[in-house]
Amino acid sequence: MKGLRAKRVKMVKEGTLIATVDIGVASNTGYCTTLDGRSTKSFRFDNTKEGFEKFWYMTIASKNRFGCDEVLVGYESTGPYAEPLVHYLANRAVRIVQVNPMHTKKMKEVNDNSPLKTDDKDPRVIADIIRLGRALSIVVPEGDAASLRRLNNARERHVGEQTALLNQLQQLVFLIFPEFKIVLKNIKGKTAQHILKRYTLPERIGALSKEALGEEMRRRSMGKFAIKDAESLIGLARETVGIKEGLAGIFMDIRHILMQLEAEGRFISEIEAEMEAILGRIPYSVRLLSIKGLGIVSVAGLIGEVGDFSKFSTQSEIMKLAGLDLYEISSGKRRGQRRISKRGRSLLRKILFYAAIQMIRKNGIMYDYYARLISRGMERMRALIAVSRKLLRIIHAIVRDNRDYVGQYQAPERRVTKMAA
Repeated sequence: MKGLRAKRVKMVKEGTLIATVDIGVASNTGYCTTLDGRSTKSFRFDNTKEGFEKFWYMTIASKNRFGCDEVLVGYESTGPYAEPLVHYLANRAVRIVQVNPMHTKKMKEVNDNSPLKTDDKDPRVIADIIRLGRALSIVVPEGDAASLRRLNNARERHVGEQTALLNQLQQLVFLIFPEFKIVLKNIKGKTAQHILKRYTLPERIGALSKEALGEEMRRRSMGKFAIKDAESLIGLARETVGIKEGLAGIFMDIRHILMQLEAEGRFISEIEAEMEAILGRIPYSVRLLSIKGLGIVSVAGLIGEVGDFSKFSTQSEIMKLAGLDLYEISSGKRRGQRRISKRGRSLLRKILFYAAIQMIRKNGIMYDYYARLISRGMERMRALIAVSRKLLRIIHAIVRDNRDYVGQYQAPERRVTKMAA
């Protein structure tokens, strides 16, 4: 579930009631059991206040009935649909855990030697996985970290919508003016979008004078384009092989897409401004921003995805959160290739990967490290993953130790004391 962070939970103790939930959009299925197999029948409850209170009442009643000391609530990770219930239970005397859907899928047949899947069976399977100690504890994000996570998710969503709109715009422009990109290669650029918004159709561009269009393009592009580019664009517009029928609909569609792109751009800018304001309230964000290659969006995304860095005592734990922990499949004399698990937070991996691309450029802080990996024969993609892992370790150490980033750090030389003969 995107709003929560996970960590492996220890084996369930004796005297613990295991209350599991098969999460649904409209309603859920609950089930209560103990380690020694005593259990209740499955029961339904809705995603409403009354439904949640029914689940809590059934849980406490089962706890008293079986004489349990504590309650552990478990569910299968199912996107955002479990979040309201998790927040409802957050201030109650329960431990909350989640199980991997992959484990649930594989455990179904072990449970009764049948691939049967029903709402009544699923919570029992979840309970069996928890009994084996294969559940993950969760921490509900709070305060500024929770805000940054939501802002980062919103930005990702709207950047995706912006990309889809640009693809649609490119297709429509190709229909009526395929030669447009010969002069204005980047349809995302301000100059290209300004000309499309103001003139749209090639016949309108072809009717302009090269002096007027050239001056307009020069101002919009800050000198990148000049009269010769305008002359070329006008010539191409007059001789275009684009379609000539149905232009009214395409004209309206292009104008509407351009309006949507402007709205998306404004909203993304608002999100980034809010990210910057929140980072100003997080003391260690300044230390992360001092790392060359990390900007406002990257740091906000990292804090939002990880939350409280202090919750991770070892770097292997934070690697698992990102899905950057290594594994291999070996058998007998065959030794498999080491790969990353990709079982963690995909957005955290994406942020680290794009940050790594910035850092391996000439004069980047990871350029030498990347170059050494490539010189040893490592593939470029694997080297980038290695840079991502190293970057995450550096970030974790900076926050954990509350220290500034030091470029080209050299560890102090160890003193060697000779033993007496």
